[in-house]
Amino acid sequence: MNAIRRFGSAMIVPVLLFPFFGIVVGLATLFKNEAVMGELANPDGLWYQIWTLIENGGWTVFNQMELVFVIGLPISLAKKAPGRAVLSSVMGYLMFNYFINGILTIWGPAFGVDFASEVGGTSGLKEIVGIKTLDTNIIGAIFISALVIWLHNRYYEKKLPESIGIFQGGPFVIMISFFLMIPLAFLTSWIWPMVQNGIASLQDFLVSSSYIGVWLFHFLERILIPTGLHHFIYTPFEYGPAVVDGGMKSYWISHLTEYSQFTGALNDIFPGGGFLLQGNIKMFGSIGIALALYHTAKPEKRKKVGALLFAAALTAVFAGITEPLEFTFLFIAPYLFALHAVLGATMVTIMHGFGLVGNMGGGLIEIAATNWVPLMGNHWGVYMAQFIIGIIFIVIYYYTFKFLILKFDIPMPGREKDDNSETKLYTKQDYKASKSGSENDVAHAEQKYNNEYERKAAIYLQGLGGAENIEDVTNCATRLRVTVYDPNKVEDDMYFKEYGEAHGVVRNNKSIQVIVGLSVPQVRDSIDTFLNQKQ
Repeated sequence: MNAIRRFGSAMIVPVLLFPFFGIVVGLATLFKNEAVMGELANPDGLWYQIWTLIENGGWTVFNQMELVFVIGLPISLAKKAPGRAVLSSVMGYLMFNYFINGILTIWGPAFGVDFASEVGGTSGLKEIVGIKTLDTNIIGAIFISALVIWLHNRYYEKKLPESIGIFQGGPFVIMISFFLMIPLAFLTSWIWPMVQNGIASLQDFLVSSSYIGVWLFHFLERILIPTGLHHFIYTPFEYGPAVVDGGMKSYWISHLTEYSQFTGALNDIFPGGGFLLQGNIKMFGSIGIALALYHTAKPEKRKKVGALLFAAALTAVFAGITEPLEFTFLFIAPYLFALHAVLGATMVTIMHGFGLVGNMGGGLIEIAATNWVPLMGNHWGVYMAQFIIGIIFIVIYYYTFKFLILKFDIPMPGREKDDNSETKLYTKQDYKASKSGSENDVAHAEQKYNNEYERKAAIYLQGLGGAENIEDVTNCATRLRVTVYDPNKVEDDMYFKEYGEAHGVVRNNKSIQVIVGLSVPQVRDSIDTFLNQKQ
């Protein structure tokens, strides 16, 4: 469980980048839409061009998601020299993809891969920093990064003979990674295309299976997000010929004027239009999940948790980018993600049963611009049903997630168990009197430090039993997470609160969490500096 918590906290490092960029993309999409902005959004105008430029920057994180995770995980998971671990992780991931590129360039047909195809779509190929490779999405990035971090933690301090001492440290880790990536690349080149082909074979079945197909489509589109294989589910429908030539998206948009004047049921003139409704999961499901996470957090934590959830939910609802919210619980409680896929698929299938069809694969901005705004006049009834069903499922999501989180005590953000002594107030004099002569009764304030972070780091390090008692140090959004060799050497909670202004301390045998606040990355960096100086 401690390892799971450490991994979950490490995932926060890259995930925290998503909300801002998601909001930027959402706003740019809104301000470029002619249905909303009118003539101001003319593609030849300066307004449109400026927002196009801004949107291009907003896609930075989403277009380079693999690298974000490859770089972000070592920052928290490397036990020593995290900067060098980042370099090793990036090098390992690049070598992995270069080997796949070489393997498929030479033996592509033998692995069932047409490596001459263009990247994207259903080709199963992707370009990563100029390397044409298999699209393993973030699951490949996380696996390779985790493997290299493990090698780094195990072999970074390995002492080599003097004659080859130049290869010690980071170069030694990269050397091991080099030879390990070769069989991994062969294994991936063999297995991954079969997985992709298996997903692609579901297309014909989905199209011919009516409501069952709609449910399976949306369930698979959601449940496969961690693997990146969800692209194989929706791409043939949205952009390919699975339902109509040219893809449902362009077909729907090109017929908007006709549909806006039609007074009958939309599913009569757009059969098979229930396969792009996943945006409803992003809008309504995300709200229910965010509310459940907020209300299951400790009351004293809700302000901080609420700020994170508000940004993540806003990104999901308006921009249709759900990673910030879903990744919050995906790796901590994957069964909740499976429940999310079931509930979401059920919701949109019911909506489709009430006649809902259209281009609803994105967030609220896209849905409003290409559905509600042009069609509300003659089709308000089906959209009213859409909202009623969506609100009902917000309630279902909320109570289901809340029940399971509380029932199984799932360690979501803000649910950490603080020591009861946190509610009791002491003065510094009380603390000094209780210690009476202890070596830790030291005037830390008299020590000269470069900044407040160094001062707190020195206090926490001493309170944790000194550098020699530290096994490893990581951090999440607000907590310093430390594994110590001897928990008996760790000072009581009041030491950290009175001297270091910590908000609390959580103890689980050798696992110690000091609740620092939002300045924890800077404090952790200072602790790393002190630990390196002790070596």
